[in-house]
Amino acid sequence: MSTDSLRTSTGRPLTSRGRQTRERIVTAAAALMLDIGVSGTTMEDVRDRAGVSSSQIYHYFSDKDELVRAVIAHQDETIVGTHEEVFAHLDSLDGLRRWCDGIVDYQRLGGCSGGCPLGSLGAQVAETDPDARAAVARALARWERAIRRGYDAMRDRGVFEDSVDTASLAVATLAALQGGLLMAQVQRDTAPLRASLDAVVHRAELLATR
Repeated sequence: MSTDSLRTSTGRPLTSRGRQTRERIVTAAAALMLDIGVSGTTMEDVRDRAGVSSSQIYHYFSDKDELVRAVIAHQDETIVGTHEEVFAHLDSLDGLRRWCDGIVDYQRLGGCSGGCPLGSLGAQVAETDPDARAAVARALARWERAIRRGYDAMRDRGVFEDSVDTASLAVATLAALQGGLLMAQVQRDTAPLRASLDAVVHRAELLATR
């Protein structure tokens, strides 16, 4: 989301200082929702974590639902935005392996806690907040497109045959990542994540030109 499009809860454009305060609130809310869940996070919790007043929170967000959607947008930019950069430079099987290794290493260093912040949000809001569910769906679709562009680049370089369905491969990759992250989180072990991503690499190797 462009900072130029950000508004207060009454629709007024934000000043530079206002954008900083809003970002502090959203970052605090994102951390809380990852730690204790959406339903467990109150506006008072966010106020205390961000070090702002209640009036400041409601200056930027009319209610908790609006704040949740802001957190989803924040995770979209933070997580998907980062992966867009990674897949924009993906052009080889070695690059795919490095991406997989990086995901596993990151989870190992974090003790396999938290899982995917975006996926976690999606699971929590899918049955209770249609607007938030749709926002997560759009973020995941953006992530899928980023992965597909990486695979398209590999196909253009001759790594894959022209007939390879990069769209399906991208969906499978994201699904393997999300499932692997969830199992790693629950089991506190990177083995399921490693196995799911190894399967992605193996599939890509089978599709590679000989």
